[in-house]
Amino acid sequence: MQAPHPIYIGELNNTPLGDLRLAASDFGLVAVEWAESQFHFDSYLQRLKRPIQPNERKIAPYVKEIREYLEGKRSAFTIPIDWTLFRPFQREALQAIFRIPYSETRTYHDIAVQLGRPNASRAIGRANATNPMPLVIPCHRVIGTDGKLHGYGGGEGLRTKEWLLKMEGAVIA
Repeated sequence: MQAPHPIYIGELNNTPLGDLRLAASDFGLVAVEWAESQFHFDSYLQRLKRPIQPNERKIAPYVKEIREYLEGKRSAFTIPIDWTLFRPFQREALQAIFRIPYSETRTYHDIAVQLGRPNASRAIGRANATNPMPLVIPCHRVIGTDGKLHGYGGGEGLRTKEWLLKMEGAVIA
């Protein structure tokens, strides 16, 4: 039996939002997490049941693009994402979130309607809350129906979400 494809890990340090941990497979990005949340990063990777290998060379393209984004030099990512690790609905929801244009926002309801599931706002919210690739899958661009910022699990929570949206030039209430 062939061994499962490994997950490569590396670091992106000294960004405007702090130090980050990244993981990728041979198919693309798998996870982005703040260094302060190393436990969550490790727990997520353990659930994938794949061998973990530190490999800065494999992580380098992801580090480059995320750094450029956080420094305001990139508005779209070209790095691949490993979509194979998601359940079908989660993949569908996160792919819709991934397509939200730079500096724009959408509500959970907007995304539910876009997916043809107008009553799935809470399920969209759950998929967004479990996004393992913040910044790249821009969960910070999803706001409440009231136009306000609600919940963000990365960095310093809502302060980080607000920083990201302002950095992008998004209009927020």
